[in-house]
Amino acid sequence: MELMGRRILITGGARRVGRALALAVAQAGADVAIHYSKSMEEAQKAAEEILSLGRKAIIIQEDLQNTGNLENIIDRVFNELGGMDALVNNAAIFEDLKWMETSFQDWDRHLKVNLTAPFFLSQAFAKKLPENEHGRIINILDWRALRPAGDHIPYTISKAALAALTKSLAVSFAPRIAVNGLALGAVLPPGDGSDFSQIIEKVPIKRWANLSEVTEAVIFLLSGPEYITGEIIHVDGGRHLV
Repeated sequence: MELMGRRILITGGARRVGRALALAVAQAGADVAIHYSKSMEEAQKAAEEILSLGRKAIIIQEDLQNTGNLENIIDRVFNELGGMDALVNNAAIFEDLKWMETSFQDWDRHLKVNLTAPFFLSQAFAKKLPENEHGRIINILDWRALRPAGDHIPYTISKAALAALTKSLAVSFAPRIAVNGLALGAVLPPGDGSDFSQIIEKVPIKRWANLSEVTEAVIFLLSGPEYITGEIIHVDGGRHLV
């Protein structure tokens, strides 16, 4: 198995794409720390599935808006899993807000969860990682990060900034930590209840992604060449091209 013995933290790992990632890396041999904010029952069920695969699993509850507590998340992973090899910054707020309806609170929430938390979690991981060890960080992005439009403004801007942060940290953390991004497209219908009936019409490949296509890309970035860093791979059916 490609990730045998690795210890991986996945934020937002209880539901949707995060849950799929947590189970996939466990199936590939990793022990998993599942971070969640409110989805305790789902986190527990995901951990039970991972334990049934013969891998270790822990769950960590934290609101990522509480930036002062982020270092504690990393400390718990190191303490409870005996170390940490990789971080997947998956948790995000995704709301369809245009410029007129975006409040300061909306803006602040999106940036704290989608940008500030990934930075300080990455910083804490880099500080805690022993000098003789190498690690990986994957930031889950969105095709909108490179093709901003007038919708989902706080979300889009936070993800565009996270794309820039991905490249900055790739330079800053080299040579010990490889940092890459995975920009997703139409994987699951939006969790915010927004209309998705026209989404596929704008995707060149004309279909939704399979979750396995996302998990395969993540496992590649976690287990593939360390010489790949600062890259943003699009798993969006070509949506960022049109």
